Amino acid sequence: MSPVLGLILAGGLSRRMGGGDKPLKVLAGRTLLERVAERLGPQCGGRLALSANGDPERFRTVFSGSILPDTVPDNPGPLAGLLAGLEAAAEMGVTHVASVPGDAPFLPTDYVARLTAAGTSPIALAASGERRHFTSALWPVALRDDLRAWLTAGERRVGGFIERHGADVVSWPVEPVDPFLNLNAPEDLAAAEVLLTRAQ
Repeated sequence: MSPVLGLILAGGLSRRMGGGDKPLKVLAGRTLLERVAERLGPQCGGRLALSANGDPERFRTVFSGSILPDTVPDNPGPLAGLLAGLEAAAEMGVTHVASVPGDAPFLPTDYVARLTAAGTSPIALAASGERRHFTSALWPVALRDDLRAWLTAGERRVGGFIERHGADVVSWPVEPVDPFLNLNAPEDLAAAEVLLTRAQ
């Protein structure tokens, strides 16, 4: 398997969750960030980074990997976080970045392996059931210059960038738990506590 950097996307303002950093919300005694990192880290040989703007110290007590701010202005969204990850990976000599949102605590343990084993398209995109998850994908570092140009031109859509290069879709079942379930509201955290017992 080629070297992979695991990139956790911290996300936006988390208004539906009551504000603040969603990855720092607590699920059954542990932050979402800790849970995602625990799932993703071993799949990437311990190479993990977090895409997050602002003071990085707020994550230090629960995350020991690199914390990457956007390298383009105006907070253009998850593609800017991906660009920072691709650029960091290039400096590390890593060939691919596996991105995941910071609020997906049920991430599959075969995530990186299955995406890496996908077909011949530049990008490997995760899906569950019939739903594609645009921020859960494996990206070649070679796309970084085109991604920077895409963002500089004012483009923001993750799906648009994926369509531009092509992707193989790798799907996981949604039972007993959707492995790409996002937690967007306080009631989602409560429901996830019940699901945790089912997933164990």
